[in-house]
Amino acid sequence: MDVIRSHSNKNKKKSAIFLLILIFLGVLFVSARGQSDNIPDIERDKLIWGTVQRGDLQVLVGGYGVLRSKKQTLITSQTPATVKEIYLRPGAKIEQDSVIMQLDNPEAYKNLEAARIALAKEKANLRKLKLSNRQKLLSEKSKLAELRSEYEVAKLKQIAEHKLVKDGIVSSITYQTTVLNVEQMKLRVKLLEEAFEQYKAVNLEVENIQQEEINEYANLYRSAAEQVERLTVRAGLAGILQRMPVELGQSVTAGQELALVGSKDDLLAMIKVSQSNADQLQIGQQVSVKSIQDKMAGKISRIAPQVNEGTIEIEITFDTPAPPSARPELSVDAEIVITTLKDTLFIERPINAQKDGQMELFKLDSENEWAEKKLISFGNESGNLIEIYGGAAENDRLILSSLPNFKDADRIQILN
Repeated sequence: MDVIRSHSNKNKKKSAIFLLILIFLGVLFVSARGQSDNIPDIERDKLIWGTVQRGDLQVLVGGYGVLRSKKQTLITSQTPATVKEIYLRPGAKIEQDSVIMQLDNPEAYKNLEAARIALAKEKANLRKLKLSNRQKLLSEKSKLAELRSEYEVAKLKQIAEHKLVKDGIVSSITYQTTVLNVEQMKLRVKLLEEAFEQYKAVNLEVENIQQEEINEYANLYRSAAEQVERLTVRAGLAGILQRMPVELGQSVTAGQELALVGSKDDLLAMIKVSQSNADQLQIGQQVSVKSIQDKMAGKISRIAPQVNEGTIEIEITFDTPAPPSARPELSVDAEIVITTLKDTLFIERPINAQKDGQMELFKLDSENEWAEKKLISFGNESGNLIEIYGGAAENDRLILSSLPNFKDADRIQILN
């Protein structure tokens, strides 16, 4: 009986040890499972991730804006008027002599008629003056001719009496009287000739004065005619009618805008860039301008000196003529090439990542089942890409999605 009791005690000890081992393993299992249950998880299809790449990276600065005509003409009203007819609307293709609208101003037509009558009157006065002067000149010319004739007769008489006085037929007193008369006639002819020339000069000056009066009235007439002509509003430039801030029947004042006309093919881009990038911009930098349909290459030709609503406006001129789809006021995006970084690390820009900043991102393991938080340092940005200074290596996979619910987690599990 004693032997049997001893064997039974041994079996009880073995059972107790085995039970303790089971309890210990259970505690370990529960503990490990509890720790696993504390690690947050997320489904794979809810994540966006990218791979760290190495290579040359163009540093780009983005902007937005519109295409503008390089040549523009602002058409304004020259006089107060009323919009009588509208022939073309904004967006219409126009030639230099295309009629855009017709204005009406009765006062302009009245002024033109008054100027025409006044000019015609002054021209008639000039014709009358010339006719009167011509008649007077003919009269004076006749007197001069008659005096010259008398002078020639007196000279002949002197010659004849000169022979007769030697023969004693004509007395010396008579001959001397004739000689004196010839001298007087000669002087009278000379004075009358001088007076005739002065008279012609005076008449010419009077006519010139009248002609100047006519020129003044002609200028008034041309000015009135131009005002009437400008009531017919023409484009003055081949291109596109870009703006027309008036309507049919509207009254306009002198100097008020009627239309804006711009060239269609000779375009430039006006781009707005964030003021934070102002120090990187330089004249001559290459720019890629994109519309919905086309992409155009150009360069910076002007940088505005002032900041407006947090942006700086730059002007882009194109290397080649604009494509057929390009039109003034077309919205475009632009990428400005600042520099090219050689042999650097970069990745698609994570949400909320900033240039020269730091950000905590989750790095995926080789099996894409777990992700561990890493502090990533960024450098320059380039469109949707950003340079990596530290925290990641080539071919590392980083989660780019914003994960605000996991900001306190150092590790997450990826679920299929």
